Amino acid sequence: MQLIKMIILMFPSILFSNDNIMPKHSILICYGRLEPETIKGYHYVILESQHYNIYEINKIKSQNEKVVAYISLGEINAHSKYFELLKENTFGKNEIWNSYYLNLKSDYTIEKIMEMVKNTLDLGYDGLFFDNIDNFTSFGPQSQQKEDLLKLLKTIDNDYSDHVFIQNAGIQIISETAQYVDAIVVESVASNYTFDDKNYKLRDLTVFENAISELEKVRKKYKIPLILIEYADNMELYNAILKRINDSKFDCFIGNIDLQTMPKFSN
Repeated sequence: MQLIKMIILMFPSILFSNDNIMPKHSILICYGRLEPETIKGYHYVILESQHYNIYEINKIKSQNEKVVAYISLGEINAHSKYFELLKENTFGKNEIWNSYYLNLKSDYTIEKIMEMVKNTLDLGYDGLFFDNIDNFTSFGPQSQQKEDLLKLLKTIDNDYSDHVFIQNAGIQIISETAQYVDAIVVESVASNYTFDDKNYKLRDLTVFENAISELEKVRKKYKIPLILIEYADNMELYNAILKRINDSKFDCFIGNIDLQTMPKFSN
């Protein structure tokens, strides 16, 4: 697979609305249900596939450049239609998101993941957004399954080489995954949402600057697009995040932590 299939132009003019909906950028990420006619003019749209049928996906594709579907390669959510099929092949629970860690060493698990991949792409999506890749890094709950993940990524890439694949997190293993993906997403570089107190805030400036420096090295070495996902709940924080990342020239999406609606920010 060529490493750069996607060019995301993230710094077009910003249009503010009166109800504090997110200023219009060129990437949209939403895991909740949106009306297809409202999703327009984006270079890349990342959606939860179960919310849309093939006709709605075609509608969305006609209004945007690329439409990509969310899929987790490390976890299965309790509300997923595949949960009953895979729950016996899980271990441990991610309490924050009500999901369970998958056992990629199981042939059955791999079979069902490939079934999910096929069923999703058969709906017409241009590619997939691979979530939870950080689970397979040295400090993740599935660190012992890294080789199984790499084998799975290779299989998906070989079978669907004409599609776009975006890796979420797992920058630690990008040297091994870069050949199978077309871009990588890194969350909360400029911002720092804390789940215990449900607080949106900026990350420590020194930590942010060090992270940006490392990401610039990754972008240069692997020549792969990097996208930042940041989180805010008010316009002051939104603007502070935007100010921080503008100089880096990284592509960016700023939204609310649950990613269930079009982002909205209070004054």
